[in-house]
Amino acid sequence: MDIVKTSNKTYDLFNIQKFTNRDKQEAQGYYELLENVFNSWKVLKFNESAIKHFHKELLKYVDKDEKHRGEYKKGENKVHMIDSAGQSIGILFDTAPAYLTPGKMHDLVQWTQKTLEEEKYQPLLVIGNFLVEFLKIHPFTDGNGRLSRLLTNLLLLQTGYLYVPYISHEKLVEDNKPDYYIALRRSQKTLGTKKENITDWLNFFLKVVLKQSLMAVELLSKENIEKILSEKQLIVWQYIEKVKESSTGDITKNTNIARPTIKQALEVLLRLKKIERIGLGRSARYRIHSD
Repeated sequence: MDIVKTSNKTYDLFNIQKFTNRDKQEAQGYYELLENVFNSWKVLKFNESAIKHFHKELLKYVDKDEKHRGEYKKGENKVHMIDSAGQSIGILFDTAPAYLTPGKMHDLVQWTQKTLEEEKYQPLLVIGNFLVEFLKIHPFTDGNGRLSRLLTNLLLLQTGYLYVPYISHEKLVEDNKPDYYIALRRSQKTLGTKKENITDWLNFFLKVVLKQSLMAVELLSKENIEKILSEKQLIVWQYIEKVKESSTGDITKNTNIARPTIKQALEVLLRLKKIERIGLGRSARYRIHSD
């Protein structure tokens, strides 16, 4: 079976649910950042300094990434397809050379800022273009995928798509990862040529945003929480329903779900007003929302 490899990380392209300790560390940083975006998107800036800061925060729990947190890559990080014998069978994404990365990021961010401000084009098309270009550049040594989805949430909120905190964009992408890679690869192969065409990527991105919006409408129109929550979020919700009141530690112990994932699930349930928080910090407990 083919797998994806970038730098020293290898992923099975069609079986991406296996998480290493590094994945969990990165996920914890991601969910903390995501909460910050959901709470502060009105005042957060979209610029290169912010992107570098987000990257630094994303990897703050990953010790091996300490040297390059918040810094553009210093070496090449092409993404290869690897066969079952561990041999490269081709480049999946031919990313930008390290020495060109600062200039390319400067141009991309400036173009995105200017184009969104001018409002000449539908913002989803501008955001979609930013994402395919960003992932083509692959500006950081690691963490580009999760960072791109964090920036997606920020840009969607700042352009008026206020439902994104309620329905996980990340989960919809993860649920369709093979299609994500195929659309990305087909579009990125045309970038920099005389026949640039990112239609495949835009179709994928717009389908995800459409599904996200439809799920949000369904959520607002009727009680259908089982179809909205991810599997692990649903487990957390059902556990709190069962015990009536619980702490993060108790939920972790009794569900065998990683603490960062539980914290993210609790934030989703709080925003949906399915649960309420009692107390603050480590002593905080959660119970079913009293309407």
